Amino acid sequence: MEIEEDEERRRQRKLEEALEVKSLRRIISAYLNYPEAAEEDVRRYEKSFKKLPPAHKALLPHYPSKFQNLRRCISLNSYFIFTMLQAFEPPLDMSQDVDGCKDPYLENFEHGHCHSEERNASSCQSASTSGRMCCSNHAEACSQEKSNIMSNPTTEEVKSEQQHEPIFGSGAGEVENNNEIAECCSNDVADSNGNAFSSPHDWLDPSLQLNVPLVDVDKVRCIIRNIVRDWAAEGEKERNQCYKPILEELDAQFPNRSKESPPACLVPGAGLGRLALEISCLGFISQGNEFSYYMMICSSFILNHTETTGQWTIYPWIHSNCNSLSDNDQLRPVSVPDIHPASAGITEGFSMCGGDFVEVYNDSSQIGKVTGASYSMYISTSCFVADNDPLGVWDAVVTCFFIDTAHNIIEYIEIISRILKEGGVWINFGPLLYHFADMYGQEDDMSIELSLEDVKKIAFHYGFELEKEQTIETTYTTNPRSMMQNHYHAAFWTMRKKRTTTT
Repeated sequence: MEIEEDEERRRQRKLEEALEVKSLRRIISAYLNYPEAAEEDVRRYEKSFKKLPPAHKALLPHYPSKFQNLRRCISLNSYFIFTMLQAFEPPLDMSQDVDGCKDPYLENFEHGHCHSEERNASSCQSASTSGRMCCSNHAEACSQEKSNIMSNPTTEEVKSEQQHEPIFGSGAGEVENNNEIAECCSNDVADSNGNAFSSPHDWLDPSLQLNVPLVDVDKVRCIIRNIVRDWAAEGEKERNQCYKPILEELDAQFPNRSKESPPACLVPGAGLGRLALEISCLGFISQGNEFSYYMMICSSFILNHTETTGQWTIYPWIHSNCNSLSDNDQLRPVSVPDIHPASAGITEGFSMCGGDFVEVYNDSSQIGKVTGASYSMYISTSCFVADNDPLGVWDAVVTCFFIDTAHNIIEYIEIISRILKEGGVWINFGPLLYHFADMYGQEDDMSIELSLEDVKKIAFHYGFELEKEQTIETTYTTNPRSMMQNHYHAAFWTMRKKRTTTT
């Protein structure tokens, strides 16, 4: 009997790993399909332009040059993407055969939110087996605008980027096939223990790539815009709206932090990692948790492989012609990152943990904090030193644009309460734009969409006391130069987990 159970567990683990490989291949394929999809957009623009009467064309003599400048920007974005993929270390054997695996999240992808926008801006659902979002619903701007224009280059500025030689693309902007891309990615890859799984040349091979819908490529565009929010000077305004109040509150809640025994703070839904890093720089043992491989691949690259500030130039706002004040706005470059993560003054113990928040933190055997970890990127289901303390181990939990990513927000609140120490604080910032609110068609679909009043009642039930509360107006990956602005009146609160009274 035990042998049969062991065999069933092995079979299940093998199936889960195969599904994860299939999911990861799909995400990598989306990144690799970015230049082709972007080029198709430019061809569509050109086709429409060619249909104009000659007299109307004569009024837009600069348009042919604009199309070529768009192609140059696409090529430079692609250079960043492929450099990022070259640095990525797959945590799984990407060469295994997964053709026989059926992933309901992939097969029913049409039921996922994707208004083609950023992480919390229109819910591009992740293709992972656990089904959480890569790009959540926040900032519906993208669904309506598809790219919030924030900054862009003139013709001269685009030409000045010649020092960034793209991996592919001719002067005319024609993207080459994936065989050329694979040839550019030929370095060996090993995990942190030196175990080689497969080289980039192997796992980027076109024969291993999947055909992905354009909505997947929209998630790549989403990531590019999120880079601006977290890692560019242009994103400072939004970071000041969202992150600064959180950081100030953490600083006030823990005024006498010890360097020898710093407080521990968990940041679920950490995205590209800037908030978790800033918390570490405040003197906390900070751990970011993120589910989306789209996010993790990019945050790992920025956190672990950045050599200097402004190392990369991207063009985040080129993918839509809507609501632009000028072509220069649409084509303006953005330099990233605005700080060098390794030189930012992080506290020992900073880490990023990959995995679904519920799965990783709901298991009591995994309730524990990372000790002595570097700021490397962990792409795994657990990053913990086991610590079965039933009272929790985290001094603080920070959720920013996160709690509405839940199928069941009550479960999120319950877990946050469980993992916090008695007297620990929960700082939350964000709206309630529930990511699964519009998902239909599957019998096991669930989306619990509570009002703010009910959310607070649930929190009180799980032992929280409200200490501070206010509403803060903010945006999400919004370009201040755009003609369309989407604003949130975000809930910002500090709650404390009550201490158990003893007789």
